[in-house]
Amino acid sequence: MPVTAREWNLVARPHGEPSPDCFELVGVELADPGPGEVLVRNTWLSVDPYMRSRMDDRESYVPPYRLNEPMVGGAVGVVEASNHPDLAPGDTVAHELGWRDRAVMDRKDAHKIDTTAVPAQAHLNVLSMIGLTAYAGLLDVAAMKAGDTVFVSGAAGAVGSLAGQMARLKGAGRVVGSAGSAEKVAWLVDEAGFDAAFNYKDGPVRKLLRGVAPDGIDVYFDNVGGEHLEAAIGSMKLHGRIAVCGMISVYNATSPPPGPRNLPLFIARRLSMRGFLVFDYGHLRPEFLREVGAWYAEGRIVTEETVTDGVENTVEAFLGLLRGANIGKMLVRLAP
Repeated sequence: MPVTAREWNLVARPHGEPSPDCFELVGVELADPGPGEVLVRNTWLSVDPYMRSRMDDRESYVPPYRLNEPMVGGAVGVVEASNHPDLAPGDTVAHELGWRDRAVMDRKDAHKIDTTAVPAQAHLNVLSMIGLTAYAGLLDVAAMKAGDTVFVSGAAGAVGSLAGQMARLKGAGRVVGSAGSAEKVAWLVDEAGFDAAFNYKDGPVRKLLRGVAPDGIDVYFDNVGGEHLEAAIGSMKLHGRIAVCGMISVYNATSPPPGPRNLPLFIARRLSMRGFLVFDYGHLRPEFLREVGAWYAEGRIVTEETVTDGVENTVEAFLGLLRGANIGKMLVRLAP
C-alpha cells in the first residue's frame, strides 16, 4: 500500500527573523524501499540553531536548503519496512532526514541505535553530535585544564549546558554561564551544577560577567557572539582561549554586526580564538562515547528537554528555539 508522508519545505528565504510563511507542510507519496533502502517512521525530530544559516542562499560549511524541497536535520525513528538484511522492521535508527514524519533512505544513512539503556532521544542530545560538539570544543579547541575558570554563553541550551557540565567533571576551578531568563539561571545553578550564572538581560554583559568571575576567565565557550564575545575578551586572563561554536545573536542580522572593540587585548594577554565544526572531530567519537556515555549512565550529566508535539508544530519549535524558548535540547515528538 502507498505510504503518505508529511514533510516541511522551505518556500521563501527569510530576511531577518524567519516567519511561519517561509515554510509549508506538504504531503508526498513514498515509494516502497528499493534495494538497500528502508522506510523509517520518525518518532523524534531535532531543531538546531545552525538550521537558520541553511535558510540563506549563501556559501557556508553546509549547503543551503533548496526552495520548495524538504529540509533535513537530525531525527530518530523506527524502521517500518526494510529492503536490507542489516535492518528489520522495529529497529530504531538515527539519521538526518528530519523535518518530516516518514522517509525512505539508503541503509548507509540509517544508523541503528540501542535504546535499552538510554532513551531514543538521547541520540539527538547528549550522545549525538551535540554532545561531541561540547566535548571537542571544550577539551580540544579550548584546551581546558583542571583549575581553569570557564565561561559558557547560551549555557542553558543543548550544547552550552553540556559544555558547562563537562568542564565541571573535568576539574574546572569555576564554571559560570549566561542565559536569558531567571528560570534558566536557576536551572544552571540548581540542576546543571554551574557555580554561578547570570541573566544577560539584566544589564551590560561585561559587568554581569565580572560579577560571577571577578578574577577573570581562562576559557570562553562561545555560543552567542556579539556583546558576549566582547565581554569575554575583556575578562580573559593571560593566555586565555576562546572556542567559537556559534553566534546565535547575529543569525538573524540583516546587516553586518559590529565586531568586538577590544581586539588589541589579544596581543597584550596573548589570547587565542578558534572557530570549529564538529565534523572535524569524528576521531574523538569513541573516546567521547566512552567517557560521556559513562557520565550520563551514572547520572553525573543531567539533560533537560523542551518538547513540542506533532510534526505540524516543527516550525513553531524551531522559531521558539531562535527566541530562546528552550531549556536544554529543543525536540519535536511524533506519535510513537
